[in-house]
Amino acid sequence: MSVTVRVPAKVNVQLAVGGARPDGFHDLANVFLAVGLYDEVTATPADELRVTCSGPDAHQVPLDRGNLAARAALALAERHGVAPDVHLHIAKDIPVAGGMAGGSADAAGALVACDALWGTGASRYELLDICAELGSDVPFSLVGGAALGTGRGEVLTPLEVGGTFHWVFALADGGLSTPAVYREFDRMWEGHDVPAPEASPALIDALRAGDAEALAAVLTNDLEPAALSLFPALERTLVAGTDGGALAALVSGSGPTTAFLAQDAASAEAVAEALLKSDTCRTVRVASAPAPGATVIDPAV
Repeated sequence: MSVTVRVPAKVNVQLAVGGARPDGFHDLANVFLAVGLYDEVTATPADELRVTCSGPDAHQVPLDRGNLAARAALALAERHGVAPDVHLHIAKDIPVAGGMAGGSADAAGALVACDALWGTGASRYELLDICAELGSDVPFSLVGGAALGTGRGEVLTPLEVGGTFHWVFALADGGLSTPAVYREFDRMWEGHDVPAPEASPALIDALRAGDAEALAAVLTNDLEPAALSLFPALERTLVAGTDGGALAALVSGSGPTTAFLAQDAASAEAVAEALLKSDTCRTVRVASAPAPGATVIDPAV
């Protein structure tokens, strides 16, 4: 008996970042778009909680109780008085430490899988509440599609998407720590007033219209300068992708994955080929958006 849940990666089509709050977080206007790169989390009864992982870069994934998927199982078990005796296997396809919320996706997947396996019957509200406790990106991994995240990103407002957007993601050699990128953001703004983050009406309109060119004109990531400061080689990747025909390019979240918006599926393949030939990245992935959130694909029987 087991339950498998598929969870998507995300790209931030807008990431507006405010100044550091007293609690150390930053207020955000964060427009998430789920993309069709997926991890699969399988929950199976076991004698104790354990985590295994397979797939690209699996060796980089922690397998102890600090893993977000393990923390999700523990949080759900504690709330419902269930022993957290489960084997969580993560089949990894989302880039690790790449700014695409792979760890958050695994947490959402584990939460949904354990809820189904244990029959806890948690409401959507409760699952989202646990997600928010686990991390700012975890609620969106549960929901998928497109959404505006405010607060520190965990307060979600669903957004309408009127078509399919085609993306290419260039994976860098090496990773970037999200806390380190935020620290660099704070350093770069030291002595200046950081504007309050606001969602772009033009960007929300472009998503609603399914207009790739209009979306390309308004993509922004306030963390990009900080990510480039810590990982300057990403600039060459961004240039290679735009030279290769991308409508727009940006660092995905805190990086170091870079994201390229293409006109259509054929254009995305051409951009991917140009990036590979440029020798500015480790590999590339092509995906479309939006994608559904955490979805049970192999229910318990």
